[in-house]
Amino acid sequence: MSAKNKQRKCRCCNVFFTPDCHNPNRQFYCSAPDCRRASKAASQRRWLQKPANRNYFRDAENVQRVQQWRKDNPGYWKRAKSRSKQAQPTKDQPLNPETTSCNAPEPDLRALQDFVLVDHPAFVGLLSMVTGSTLQEDIAAIGRNVLLQGRNILGLQNPEPFSSNHDPKTIAPT
Repeated sequence: MSAKNKQRKCRCCNVFFTPDCHNPNRQFYCSAPDCRRASKAASQRRWLQKPANRNYFRDAENVQRVQQWRKDNPGYWKRAKSRSKQAQPTKDQPLNPETTSCNAPEPDLRALQDFVLVDHPAFVGLLSMVTGSTLQEDIAAIGRNVLLQGRNILGLQNPEPFSSNHDPKTIAPT
C-alpha cells in the first residue's frame, strides 16, 4: 500500500480518512468541524503541558503585557467589521433619463452601475446578502444572472451572453 492511499482513524469520531498529502504523518483528525475543534483543543492542551508555557497567561509579566495591550487598544472588541465587509459609499446623483447621445454606445450591463435597480439600496443589499460579499464585481455577476433569469421567465429576448474574457471595446455591436 502506497503512502498516498494510507488511511487513518480519526481520534475524535473514529472514522477512517485519508490524511492531507502534504502532512500525512502528523494529521490525526479528519476535516469534520467537530473533529477540527477537538484537534485544536488537543493542540492547546499539548502546548499548555510544556513547562515553559504553563504560566504563560498567568504570571505577572504576561498579565502586565495583556493589560498594556488592552490600554493601547481600547474598545478593540467593539470595533466594526473590517473595511472589506462594509458597503461602499455611494454618491447621491440625480438621474436625468432624457439625456441621450447618439455617440454613446449601448450599455452592455457589465458594471453594477448599469443595472436598473442599482440605486435602490434594498436591491443592492439583497444581492450583497446573496453573494455574501460587498464587492461590486460579485454583486454585478449575480445581478447579471438575475437579469437574464428574469428575461427568461418573462419571455423577453436575451442579449448576447456576457463574457468576462473579452474587452467590451472589441465586441461587435448587434
